[in-house]
Amino acid sequence: MTAASRTAIGFRVKSGFAVAVVVDGSAAAPRAVVRRIVDMSDPDAPETRQPYHHDFFKSERDSREIARRVRIVRRSAQASVAALLADVGAARAALVVGSLIDPATVGNPHIRAHAREGQLFRTVLAEMLQAHGVACDVVVDRELPAQAWRRLKRPGASVTRTMAAFGEALGRPWRADEKAAALAAWMALA
Repeated sequence: MTAASRTAIGFRVKSGFAVAVVVDGSAAAPRAVVRRIVDMSDPDAPETRQPYHHDFFKSERDSREIARRVRIVRRSAQASVAALLADVGAARAALVVGSLIDPATVGNPHIRAHAREGQLFRTVLAEMLQAHGVACDVVVDRELPAQAWRRLKRPGASVTRTMAAFGEALGRPWRADEKAAALAAWMALA
């Protein structure tokens, strides 16, 4: 693996986990080297995947239960991020998230629970990266293509070819989440 200053990690943050893609080299000549799932919930405590939910379409109201779940999320994320960074090292990271909405502005309790989970997982992941000295940017998924175009200063066909090469190097699955994480990592190299 190359020096940490030439390695970046992109994450597509989901509820309870993130898809991570590690890219090294330079923005002009990036190379995808690792894809991994970063757990931010405990498989032995499935409620930690959606810690603000109680049952289907119901919000958890017990503040002690929520606090317990959040502690497990933090512990899981800390272990997963530490393991990833021990394997690959990195100086930069970028998180691709669904939205940056403030949960307090959401009127529907069920949708507010989803917004709180989105906020929790992106915030915990960013905190864990920063605790390891990894600088981190956050990009909203729908803004990713425009930001990539501005930052990478490459024609669309060139970006498409490079992303296809990343997919060939890493193999399947190569879905939208992996592509978003890879593009974010590439942007972090720039």
